[in-house]
Amino acid sequence: MGRRTTYIILFRGVGGATSLPVQPLKAALLADGFEKVATYINTGNVVLVSDRTPKQIVARVAAIALEKFAFSKSIMIVSKTGWKKLIAGNPFPDVEGNKLHAYVLEKHPGREAMEALERKNAGPEQFAIDGFVLYYYPPQGAPESKLFSKIETTLKVAATARNWNTVLKLAQLAEQIDRGAE
Repeated sequence: MGRRTTYIILFRGVGGATSLPVQPLKAALLADGFEKVATYINTGNVVLVSDRTPKQIVARVAAIALEKFAFSKSIMIVSKTGWKKLIAGNPFPDVEGNKLHAYVLEKHPGREAMEALERKNAGPEQFAIDGFVLYYYPPQGAPESKLFSKIETTLKVAATARNWNTVLKLAQLAEQIDRGAE
């Protein structure tokens, strides 16, 4: 067994018509041997502790989500350390938390895809990619943005976005778990 690490797990495409019941999900993960499982709001956010590898965790969590909840979309995983780097790397630190989004990408999209996204950006939106994270700031708000709905398809990489308030809340949850608070 490896070192026990705290991870943040993000389910893609939860919200609206697609729900993932958080209490039953938490119970199923605990029953499967994951430790200190916490969930945050109904949009597919889990913090847990495990000594399995990230790949093993995602495979197991995906199997549980499919078996018990018929959920089969991408699942992203970031260690607590990686999440701290994501927060520290924010190129838009002065933006309100509900206007800034962090997309966790399954892999780096590559230069061609990033250039294609740049070409599609006709509005006031700003974005920056750092490794597996795309920071996205639409000053007019995501619902009014023309680029928002094109990000994932243009990058050709599975991604899931969280607003900055959620990003910070998940960091707080990971800290609480590490200190032993539930």
